[in-house]
Amino acid sequence: MYFADNLKFLRQRRQKSQMDLAAELGLTRTTLSGYEKNVQPPFKVLIRISEYFNISLDALIKYRLEVLSEFQLSQIEKGFDVDVTGNKLRLLTISVDSEGDENIEMVPVKAQAGYTSSYGDLDFIASLPRFKLPFLPKNRTYRSFQIKGDSMLPIKEGSWVTCSFAEDWTTIKDGKACIVVTKDEGIVFKLIYKYLDEGNFLLVSTNRDYSPYKLPVSQILEIWLFETVNTFEISK
Repeated sequence: MYFADNLKFLRQRRQKSQMDLAAELGLTRTTLSGYEKNVQPPFKVLIRISEYFNISLDALIKYRLEVLSEFQLSQIEKGFDVDVTGNKLRLLTISVDSEGDENIEMVPVKAQAGYTSSYGDLDFIASLPRFKLPFLPKNRTYRSFQIKGDSMLPIKEGSWVTCSFAEDWTTIKDGKACIVVTKDEGIVFKLIYKYLDEGNFLLVSTNRDYSPYKLPVSQILEIWLFETVNTFEISK
């Protein structure tokens, strides 16, 4: 929980003294000082602080706001905290082997249209082919996607890219190759650049015959970070 740190950060960001902010919130300076030292405020005061800074209660308590950019903070202030971080999307549906270890599910081209609508369906995920890559760290969740087209040369059409699930989109480094699962455009493999301007990612191909384009973060269902590429055939 980051409430105390966030309260101090937001106060200083507004260039307010404890005395000034306390007066505007209808509190004493001593009370406000206590909140910045981890004293838990009553719920009605939490709401008052949330409304004053135009920050959702969830963001005020759960996010470490000081590590976010000004753009990300402005998006949270506009109520877009889900889109900014990607943290509150859904529980990731996975399959496991007989020993309880996670499988790497494979999403072939012919299954990708179904994936965008059934990615949270346990039966659908369980129906996908699966395999193991023992050399990958075990503290992540992986999925392998078959590539369509030639926009990401030298990775050829039909190759499989194995990726790790991105839980927090704010940590993705600009220029990272990613599988992006979208609501309307299906599954794409691109270099991704965060928050080029308000509410958008920039997606770039390595094949310069394809132009970069913007994708609203509201269109994104999942992001998977490229780890390795494989070329093999599967039978289904």
